[in-house]
Amino acid sequence: MALTYSAGSLVTARGREWVVLPESEPDLLVLRPLGGSDDDIAAVFPAFETVKGAEFAPPAPGDLGDQRAAGLLRTALRVGFRSGAGPFRSLAGIAVEPRAYQLVPLLMALRQKTVRMLISDDVGIGKTVEAGLIASELLAQGEATGLAVLCSPALAEQWQQELRSKFGIDAELVLSSTVSRLERGLDLGQSLFDKYPHVIVSTDFIKSTRHRDDFVRHCPDLVIVDEAHTCVTSDDSKVSTQNQLRYELLRRVAEDAERHLLLVTATPHSGKESAFRNLLGLVRPELARVDLDSEKGRKLLAQHFVARKRADVRQYLTKEDGLADDSLAERTAFPSDRYFKDETYKLSPAYRALLDDAIAYASERVEEADGQGRREARIAWWSAIALLRSLVSSPRAAAQTLRTRSAAAVAASAEEADRLGAPLTSDSADSDALEGMDVAPGAETEENAGSRLAELAKRAKELEGPAQDLKLKALIKHLKALLADGYNPIVFCRYIPTAEYLAEQLGNDPETKKRSPLGAKTVVKAVTGTLSPQQRLDRIEELAAEAGEDAGARRVLIATDCLSEGVNLQHHFDAVLHYDLAWNPTRHDQREGRVDRYGQKRDEVRVVTLYGEDNGIDGKVLEVLIKKHRQIKKDLGISVSVPDEMSTGVTDAIVEWLLLRGRQGEQEALFESDSFQQSFADLEQDWNSAADREKASRSRFAQRSIHPEEVAREVAAVREALGGAGEIDTFVRESLNALGAVLRDSGASGASGADFTAQVGGTPVGLRDALAPVVGAETVERDRPIPFRSTSAVARGEAALVRTDPVVGALASHVLNAALDTQADGARPARRCGVVTTDAVTTRTTLLLVRYRFHLTLPSRNGEKQVVAEDARLLAFEGAPRNAAWLPQERAVELLEARATENTAAASGERTMTRILDQLGDVTPYLESYGDELAAELDASHRRVRAASGEIVRGLSVTAQKPADVLGAYVYLPATASVPAGVSA
Repeated sequence: MALTYSAGSLVTARGREWVVLPESEPDLLVLRPLGGSDDDIAAVFPAFETVKGAEFAPPAPGDLGDQRAAGLLRTALRVGFRSGAGPFRSLAGIAVEPRAYQLVPLLMALRQKTVRMLISDDVGIGKTVEAGLIASELLAQGEATGLAVLCSPALAEQWQQELRSKFGIDAELVLSSTVSRLERGLDLGQSLFDKYPHVIVSTDFIKSTRHRDDFVRHCPDLVIVDEAHTCVTSDDSKVSTQNQLRYELLRRVAEDAERHLLLVTATPHSGKESAFRNLLGLVRPELARVDLDSEKGRKLLAQHFVARKRADVRQYLTKEDGLADDSLAERTAFPSDRYFKDETYKLSPAYRALLDDAIAYASERVEEADGQGRREARIAWWSAIALLRSLVSSPRAAAQTLRTRSAAAVAASAEEADRLGAPLTSDSADSDALEGMDVAPGAETEENAGSRLAELAKRAKELEGPAQDLKLKALIKHLKALLADGYNPIVFCRYIPTAEYLAEQLGNDPETKKRSPLGAKTVVKAVTGTLSPQQRLDRIEELAAEAGEDAGARRVLIATDCLSEGVNLQHHFDAVLHYDLAWNPTRHDQREGRVDRYGQKRDEVRVVTLYGEDNGIDGKVLEVLIKKHRQIKKDLGISVSVPDEMSTGVTDAIVEWLLLRGRQGEQEALFESDSFQQSFADLEQDWNSAADREKASRSRFAQRSIHPEEVAREVAAVREALGGAGEIDTFVRESLNALGAVLRDSGASGASGADFTAQVGGTPVGLRDALAPVVGAETVERDRPIPFRSTSAVARGEAALVRTDPVVGALASHVLNAALDTQADGARPARRCGVVTTDAVTTRTTLLLVRYRFHLTLPSRNGEKQVVAEDARLLAFEGAPRNAAWLPQERAVELLEARATENTAAASGERTMTRILDQLGDVTPYLESYGDELAAELDASHRRVRAASGEIVRGLSVTAQKPADVLGAYVYLPATASVPAGVSA
């Protein structure tokens, strides 16, 4: 009859030792390798395979390490933990080390039985990580069984990559391009949302009535909505059918009171109070009606709403936050500022003549159409705007527009003309459907205009190149200045033909031997809507790889607004040049936010705005919209969206003045015209009101439900259990040095916290094999430097000095396995024993590295979950084990820094070590009682984090598995003055 093994006990099978997991049955054991990760879990049938009970082997007294052995082994062990015993179950297993401020939404979420959150932190703070932390924790605890992320199709691949690489969540893409393939693999009557527990869904695809009902019926119990402000409507404005469909979808998803819902947006207001209220109503229906000026209303909202500016979190957990000291202070390296520079250009005479003739044609068409009916007038209007915007953009875009029929020309009504014409010519701040919006719009609306437009198109084509296109000439000048200062810029254009034209003009062409005006080492590539979202990301990586690590090489990315939302570009680029002005300033802020965010290495991001001094449009848009937006952001510290209809009113007035009054009117004439005055007054009033509301809401609804002291307490507990950044930096440097790697510092004299590179070609083959899948086989084989960064926000090919980085994990696994295997080949930096003679102690002191296993019963709304988790602690005592005088925890940790001040003879060290190990049985009662104390502390910690709901903690229990494992034992002997100082072996 097979023996029954309890969860947490050790067994030997298949030549190695394992921990028995709670999922085991008497006839089927679910096992995790001792010191291994969840990826290595295996199932064993005791009836068919030999399984024996095991005890952790004691250290071998002859296998002595040096003064670093204990610290390296401790860190290697803790890095390997993938199932933390503390209240944050997921933090040990995810591949990102969150900033302290990013734990605030997680703490708020864990106090709710059903999580409902509106996360509205500023652009670049890390809302995706905050939402991912909550999702990862709910899944780890069993509070959620499935996840759906609703987002723009352009961001779906990025969400998939973030969830997989940082949180270990594999999610299927449900897009119009993938749904047919996914549905082919379904059983009869099966929903794909039942088959795939984790999905990333295109909001625009799933909102249609055909797909919406199936999604709502089979929707997972956890939903994240990205750019949630685009999915609600205001009560006092004209609502698009798309917004109505998105709002109806979310309303039905939110109706299930048991469903976890995370709404993510940097702009919860979007200029409309009623839209903000509708957004809050999705979180909790009563929030749509409650008086938010009352104390009761603010307290209710504070449970679900977090909105912070960069200034709120740049320095966090300091004495200014109410803490006693700065020991846990965390500085987040956001760029300190954006440097704005507005640069002008003038049209060449030939371009000026073309623009004048185009304006004359457009003006004639609008005047003629006004007398033909409202439908014809709107078609002509959109055609005129398309023509003007493309002409101001580039000769290539102008020629394309002049040869293309207007999208609005097929409209059967004025309303349909507006619906077809507006998206291609305006820049709506709330549109999450940017796909297809960067194509050049058409201008042709009637048959007999073909020859006239063809002649204009021919003239436009002849203006290509810096000789006649002085806008391009100005671009080259300003790009050269940015490149000379070491910047790698992104050039944003409105239309695909413009982006392709610029890439052609600025790039090097080996076939024709054309040299770029920006230099032979400058790599230029274009990313537009002609590429799929994944191809866009691939193109960016190609650009970065082609430029390489050459200090003289520079990168220039030409992009349309298909990259202006959601895509993270801060690792490769640090400046933005607006080649085409957007007609809604929020689009500028979105463009700049691609590089001005956490992880940007530069302290100052440069923004150059190029505008035409004499084209009749740019100067007015810059003065009235762009500069006003900048000033509000400077005053408030955050971006405030201009209402779309107000922005459109102003740009319409500018175009109307340009078309009907011609070029003869001065700029003052525009500003004095009745239509402009009214449009600008309406804009000013609405925008200022929105800014006042945003300022008031940031003050009233500042995150106050979680005090910094609470965050500090949990951060300290996490760091004690898992280690901090300083420990990882020391571990990586010392381990790689001991293993034969070549380290070169990027910072000052190898100081802790500075960046460095490591070449691992001379390290043991086991480490090289472990690193190859992580950094790439070619990097290891060719002994290329691996960059290690002190920040957790790293680019592809770099390693972060945090415990969750894959490179750090591979190194820790090798160090730990080598320490446990006395027969391992090559250098072994960590050992399980050591004897050090030092002046850090005055009496013989023994340091023990003890691994504890805990059996947790975690209640959730889906039933109790049984978990086995690990923790490692340092315990130290003075004297003999039988009469041990136990030291405080902080004193035990200090011993890791003790350095040998005298040599210790090998034979003497082995004798000392043997005596201590033979007597270790005398400390077992203390080790077990300490384990019980830890279990009680963990129980209290779980209850504290979930304090707001008694139901969440009912049934919670934590017990220590016995016996504990003594992983390492290290003896520190007091130095004597008679022996010359030295360093122990």
